[in-house]
Amino acid sequence: MSTPLHRFAVAGAAVLIGAAGLSACGANDAQSGSGADNSDGTSSDSLSIALLLPESKTTRYEAFDKPLFEAKVAELCEECVVDYYNADQDEAKQQTQVAAALTKGAKVLVLDPVNGDGAGGMVADAQAEGVPVIAYDRFIAGADYYMSFDNNTVGNMQGEALVGAMDDSGDILMLNGAPSDPNAGQFKAGAHEVIDASGLEILGEYDNPDWSPENAQSYVTDQVTKFGAENIDGVYAANDGQAGGVVAALLGAGVKAADLPPITGQDAELAAVQRIVAGEQTVTIYKPIPIEAETAAELAVDIARGNDIPDTSVTGVEQSDFEGVTSYIFSPTAVTQDNVLDTVIADGFYAVADICTAAYADACKAAGIQ
Repeated sequence: MSTPLHRFAVAGAAVLIGAAGLSACGANDAQSGSGADNSDGTSSDSLSIALLLPESKTTRYEAFDKPLFEAKVAELCEECVVDYYNADQDEAKQQTQVAAALTKGAKVLVLDPVNGDGAGGMVADAQAEGVPVIAYDRFIAGADYYMSFDNNTVGNMQGEALVGAMDDSGDILMLNGAPSDPNAGQFKAGAHEVIDASGLEILGEYDNPDWSPENAQSYVTDQVTKFGAENIDGVYAANDGQAGGVVAALLGAGVKAADLPPITGQDAELAAVQRIVAGEQTVTIYKPIPIEAETAAELAVDIARGNDIPDTSVTGVEQSDFEGVTSYIFSPTAVTQDNVLDTVIADGFYAVADICTAAYADACKAAGIQ
């Protein structure tokens, strides 16, 4: 269980970092060196760090990863410029973005691939130009570095929360992530390890091609028509966006909010935490993005400056090995109604005021969150 100020077990070591302000951001043009300006407004002395994220339908990337990464780079390196790209779940677009970043002189790529299995060519292109690649959040074989959370454990934790909430019996739907996302397969495998060994029966299973809440809502609506809402006793949703789609589908089918079945999630999105407080979602898996984004920024700055990479980063995260790639693996935390105060609020990820808006004031009071 997480404790205040982001204490995590990472590769056997306790990690302590300070919570980062969510409003902090470093605009791409905010940092420059003292040399002459280039045509794009940056300094000729600046060090370009390319941050390439896969999509924007999942709230975390634009709301957390990008601003936290930019803010940390700005704090550490006044001569560094973050060149930011979002692929909008388009693999070809991301390939074009990688080429653009290399053409602009990126010293390092921080790449969260749309398709991890298909990203080897982008890594090879970068490395052919002497540009190291940090595989961010999703694994890429052959990358120079990799950082993410323990994804199999995430799936285990989701499965355990669902099985526990259902007293080891009942019929469920499973909504997994995009098949192109290597993390999704690990979440799915981890969840199946628990669910397949339990007394739960799977009515239907769906691999959501783009993680979208809309697809999740449509799928569950179809399953309600097929099986009847009263026969769906629980739902494994691999992330919070899909959990929101599940809730919308069940409410749209006439299920009362108080009668919603156990539903899982991931990412600790604000809307999901509010649903948990209100009793509409059972669990979300909190993967404290600051430690991931800030460690990536620290590593990228070291690479851009040509520094030797220590075995332990500035935040104290120790290196490990994952499929032959030097890695930083962080530990997740399950958030339920009982520990919202001790996790996302204690860590400064959200303030009470963020969660306990007027619509959730009564639920917060009932849950002891004030």
